[in-house]
Parts: sequence; structure tokens; C-alpha cells
Amino acid sequence: MKTNNFRGRDWIDAELDYTKEEWETLIDLSLRLKQEFSMGVDHSNILKGKTLFSMFFNQSLRTRSTFAAGIQQLGGNYIELEPGKTYTPARKGYEVPYKTERICDVASMLDRVGDAIAIRMYGKPAHWIYGFANATLKEFAHYANNPILNMECDIHHPCQSLADMITIKEKFGGFKGVNVTMSWAYSGSFEKPRAVPQSFIMAAAKMGCNVTIAHPEGFEMDPRIIEESRKMAAMNGTEIKMTNNFDEGFEGAHVVYPKSWGTGACFNYVDDAGTVVKEADHDLARSLFEANKDWKTTQKQMDLTARGGIYMHCLPADRDQEVTDDVIDGPQSVVMDEAENRLHGQKAVMALLMGGRL
Repeated sequence: MKTNNFRGRDWIDAELDYTKEEWETLIDLSLRLKQEFSMGVDHSNILKGKTLFSMFFNQSLRTRSTFAAGIQQLGGNYIELEPGKTYTPARKGYEVPYKTERICDVASMLDRVGDAIAIRMYGKPAHWIYGFANATLKEFAHYANNPILNMECDIHHPCQSLADMITIKEKFGGFKGVNVTMSWAYSGSFEKPRAVPQSFIMAAAKMGCNVTIAHPEGFEMDPRIIEESRKMAAMNGTEIKMTNNFDEGFEGAHVVYPKSWGTGACFNYVDDAGTVVKEADHDLARSLFEANKDWKTTQKQMDLTARGGIYMHCLPADRDQEVTDDVIDGPQSVVMDEAENRLHGQKAVMALLMGGRL
């Protein structure tokens, strides 16, 4: 397999920066690695001697465990640099003496002693400024020659969307003619990024699915993401449909993905000079959430899906808020397959971008 088109590249805005054909390569490699892993094939020579540094500014279970297990299964080394226990990387103007270190110095140093840096950041660590975390990852990329891997920022979560596409291909054999719905769902916490839904609709549109977005008024996604998704859909002869009706999003869907995300009121917005032009209103965000408690997936909604329809969720799911137990634990749920595919998708990303022996 030729890897010249992948080696050394960043994985930040991957739904935008990688072609459909490159996504197909990653999906196919992920499925190959998964099959061989189940057969006991030894992959420890693929990234032998390579080192991955990770930084989690936010909590994590699936991402943390699958990156750690994945790099070690490929023969590499995993080193977690927890912000706060190490000097916390900071952008200019956000430094705290003896607690932080400028990103240019952190990135340049780690670039000399390792082979990739994986980062998760959104919400409070990004000062609730929409796009701040994404810009932080890109600042790391500016100072590092080795790949920067996005483990979820405030705009994109390409590791999750890759696992989602792997799962859809496993269940349906491909993407053409597959109707997918990304739906908002209620949660008791409004502090949730848009990254998962935004990455999912872009990846699904890129791969050729028919995409529906369902959410209550006030929970619109980034207009730029919607515009890019529409462009991707048009290239495949499909379109992006919108609805503010919960049940309508389930009707005839092969894949439903009801997941909570934050309203625009959750975030601060700044201009190019860094000046806040719109402040977050968390009281408004909380009231919008509480006004839509009926957006909870039950078997009633699942009965509206197409024959063979599946329930997906990135996890963790807020049980009895986003979804009832009988759905997430039921026969239509593929959430554990989806979670497992995080491991194999990320192994494919690391193998190709970090110059693995394939």
C-alpha cells in the first residue's frame, strides 16, 4: 500500500482536508487491521520505535483508551502529558507564569523527541470561545513537522466520524442509498461541543449518504459546516435535509444518531483580533435545553426507522435523558461496535500518518 499521500500530514479538519478516496483508504485499512487483529495477527512492527504524545484538556474514556492501546498494539510508545501536571501549553496572551508554556516551545520540543502529538480540547479549557481549540491545534501544527492528531476540538472530531463511517460500511456494505439522520437529543448538561455532529454530517455527506439533520430551533450548527456539507453532498448527487421535528428525523432512516450538542448560546465568539463580539449566555442555553426534554429516543422513534435501521451514539450517552435503556441496549443498537471501531480507525490514521510499515 502506498502511503506517500498520508505520511506527515495533520489530522485536524480531516473531513475537509482529506479526499473521499483517502477516506476510503483509511476505512479499508481500518477494516483490514480489525480483521487481522481478531485473527491474532501481530502488528507490533508497524510503528515499532515510534512515540505518540497525548494531551487531554478534557476527560475521556474511549479516546484515551483506544489511542493508548492502538499505538502499543502497533509497537509504538504512548506518553500522556496531562495539562496541569506538566506545564500547560498556552497561546500568546493566555499564559500564566510558572503554570503554562507557550505552544511554540512545547510543540518544537516534542517534535524533536517524538513522532506525533494528539490533543483533545473544547469548552472551558478553550475559554468557551468557539474555534479557540481548533486554532490551538493548528498553532501546534505550525510549529511541529510531525502530525498533529485531533482527538476532538470545538469544531471537529474526525476520529469519531471515521469510526462512524467504518461502522456504517460494516453494517450496510457501503454508503450509497443509506439514509442517515443526525439528531439533537436532550441532556441534563448543556456543556457539550458540536464537534461530533458536525464531523458526522460532513463525513456522511462526503462518503455519499443521504443526510438529514434534526434539531429544535436554537440548536443550529456552524453555518460554515452546513455549507461545506452541502457542497460534499452535491458532489455525490445527494442533499442535506433539515427538520425541526424529532420523529420526522427517524422516518425511513437506516442510521439514526440522536446525540446532544450545545446551542450557539454556549459559546463566546471573537473576531480576528481576538475581541469578543458576542458573549455566551449560559442561562439561555440551559433554558433551551430544558424546553426540549421530549427529544429522547424511545422504541417509538426506532419503530419509525427503515427495516434494519440502527441506533448509533459516540458515547457516553446520558441514559434516560438522551435515550432509553431498551433502545441503547437493544438489538438495533451498534454503539459498542462503533466504540470498538475507534481503536481500529485510529490505528489506521497513526499507521499512515506516522510512516508505519504496512
